[in-house]
Amino acid sequence: MTGRRSSRMRTATTVEGSGAASFQETVTFVVEAEKLGLDVCWVAEAWGSDAVSVLGYLAARTDRLLLGSGVLQVGTRSPVALAQAALTLADMSDGRFLLGLGTSGPQVMEGLHGVPFARPLTRTRETIEILRSALAGEKIRYDGAAHTIPLPGESRPMRLSARPNPDIPLYLATMSPKMLALTGELADGWLGTSFVPEGAAEAYFAHLDAGLTAAGRTRADFDVCQGAEVCFAADEEELAAIVDDRRRGLAFSLGGMGSSSTNFYNAAYGRQGWADVAARVHERWQAGDRDGAAALVTDEMVLATTLIGTEDMVRARLRVWRAAGVDTVRLYPAGDDLDARLTTLARAVELVRGIG
Repeated sequence: MTGRRSSRMRTATTVEGSGAASFQETVTFVVEAEKLGLDVCWVAEAWGSDAVSVLGYLAARTDRLLLGSGVLQVGTRSPVALAQAALTLADMSDGRFLLGLGTSGPQVMEGLHGVPFARPLTRTRETIEILRSALAGEKIRYDGAAHTIPLPGESRPMRLSARPNPDIPLYLATMSPKMLALTGELADGWLGTSFVPEGAAEAYFAHLDAGLTAAGRTRADFDVCQGAEVCFAADEEELAAIVDDRRRGLAFSLGGMGSSSTNFYNAAYGRQGWADVAARVHERWQAGDRDGAAALVTDEMVLATTLIGTEDMVRARLRVWRAAGVDTVRLYPAGDDLDARLTTLARAVELVRGIG
């Protein structure tokens, strides 16, 4: 499978079809990133443009780059619709497609899509089992807690008419212990975030490895893909200013993502040593005190989960990530415009190549 673990650390990035940049600027960024030697481009689908359309367009504009959905949300499309999209994109890209799925959170699922968020573990497992059957070209029969195919009545089981392709790599974006174990059991790779390498063994890898062991697999069969902003500072003074600027963004993740009672980012930071401060940030943010929440975020919290620093600092941090078990580093390059982001990306790709 094209998504399996590589002997060297691979490079990736994530883009959105619409956002701060225009669509044509996004396309230019991806085309130029391929020329820089980037290995993988993931396309996001949070609450902006859909990823499937963008991936189809990028498949026609690139030649070598692996293209992944990062992520399609479980529940907003039926399992068979996900399989149809995956088969189509794999065919359009000549086998360069990686299927990334995630449950998102209650605010996006229920507040935006009107889809219940309850039982995410069950829904994800069932979705994957139905997906695997559809990708393999089998007649689809399923009687589960969240899905029944076909529905009772006169309908009969069907199979997709598209050519089967059971080897499309499947990635899951997960954070909670049970979902991490499911990822190790059923997926080919993990799309992680809020990653602190020093705390990852207990917070993440123990659960991933439990799932891998249950499936009779090891990390050699699996791709750990972690993402972080990369930003280069010329000196300590500039670094301090960059870190200070990032506090509010992290405060939003800890306090504003998800619902008032469910925040997977906050829980992940809590498992990695910042339970008290993460709880206080969440409390301040939910109370409407955005500045107070941001002020609680420490320098260490910003630097621990990013690739921000001088070039020597970023190089050293990448080595720590690699030693911790990261196979693919997902780079979010900083920059005020397209040229600046590409310049940052080029520097980061070269650093990763130097690590091997």
